[in-house]
Amino acid sequence: MIKNKTTYIVMITLVATLGGLLFGYDTAVISGAEGSLQTYFADNLGLSPLIHGLTVSSALIGCIIGGLLSGYFASRMGRKYTLILAALLFLFSALGSAYPEFLFFTAGKPSMALLATFNIYRIIGGIGVGLASAVAPMYIGEIAPPHLRGRLVSLNQFAIIFGMLVVYFVNWGIARGETTAWVNELGWRYMFASEAIPALLFLLLLFTVPESPRYLVSRNQDDKAMSILLKTYSTNMAKATMFEIKQSFDQRKEKLFAYGKMIIVIGVLLSIFQQFVGINVALYYAPRIFESMGAARDASLFQTIVMGLVNVIFTIIAIITVDKFGRKPLLIIGSLGMTVGMFGVAGLAFFEQIGIATLVFIIIYTASFMMSWGPVVWVLLSEIFPNKIRGQALAIAVAAQWAANYFISSSYPMMMEVSGGMTYTFYGVMSILSAVFVWKLIPETKGKSLEELETLLKKSSSVREVVKRAQ
Repeated sequence: MIKNKTTYIVMITLVATLGGLLFGYDTAVISGAEGSLQTYFADNLGLSPLIHGLTVSSALIGCIIGGLLSGYFASRMGRKYTLILAALLFLFSALGSAYPEFLFFTAGKPSMALLATFNIYRIIGGIGVGLASAVAPMYIGEIAPPHLRGRLVSLNQFAIIFGMLVVYFVNWGIARGETTAWVNELGWRYMFASEAIPALLFLLLLFTVPESPRYLVSRNQDDKAMSILLKTYSTNMAKATMFEIKQSFDQRKEKLFAYGKMIIVIGVLLSIFQQFVGINVALYYAPRIFESMGAARDASLFQTIVMGLVNVIFTIIAIITVDKFGRKPLLIIGSLGMTVGMFGVAGLAFFEQIGIATLVFIIIYTASFMMSWGPVVWVLLSEIFPNKIRGQALAIAVAAQWAANYFISSSYPMMMEVSGGMTYTFYGVMSILSAVFVWKLIPETKGKSLEELETLLKKSSSVREVVKRAQ
């Protein structure tokens, strides 16, 4: 019986994590198309590296908007229907980005208006990413039992990385054996269009999963919530969980800062550090980094696949260990590994020794991130915010994360023109600061119900008290 309930929870989680897969797919598809976009738009129109960087990162504007709106939609429409909205946005963006000339422009004739239209389609997809990035882990965290929550929410990060790996293979397969001219003319369109397939699958499967029981209680649909809890918990545990959920919603405190400003600050800083360590520079610009090492275009895409496989393996390590070793130790270990990797890349860049050693340090860096800050931040963000403010607080944290992502990704081309060594040194310094932040301010949350964590994180406790009591 317990096995059947676990299987049911896992199946629901796998559907929800398709949102994560599309998150990864949409954000990484640009890595294969980035060079072609520069040729098609920037070079033909005589645009600066700044404009190209903004184009590569334009989806992140949508991610910020989607992150900000996620709390509103999750609270008004529910977690399930917000994910359905995200799936529709993914589908529309995939088709529009592949053929931005539709209705209004002539194919093969780039213009500033066409570039703006392309960016609008990418921003629409970004809104879907922003919604899914906040609501998918929220949904999984709310439906999962405490002893499985870390692993199940981490599956969402696995799906993000797997989505990136899939699109690396897709991009490589499209470009393999083709001329650069063909890729610059048509190949990049196929890369964007390929996202329509997982987007449609996600949309259809979402109609098979239930709504979050915590959302249903917030809408006074207790009977529906109880029926879902009975499918995921034993009868006694379902009743106890239902009592805790209702009790948390019955409390008067409901304003955003009802539990103190520090819990919001911690969530925002977790999100900012996750991006300021520079991970998306490695993901978005991976083929270009490998081309700078002397690899041909299709070889650089293949090396990106190798990096993607490493990312998948170390994300699996995080899934296995996050409920055993806890969130805090993984984050600190990951920060130290990222520091080694980034300072290694920086040192080689200073001495212009770009080669296989650079690939090794990039792999050390990304592997460290994937076993720690990649999945664990999403686990913590799904856990630390109380029921009544979860939608609002998570929306702020996710919007901050995408804003930080946009700043780091769009500034990378300009920073590299100044100094590659200093650019990677900056990310290394951020990695050190992220370790100090976790050590000083992050409580351990493993094994506690969301309602227990809510009690732990009340306004009456200082940060030091919270960290001490959570051990």
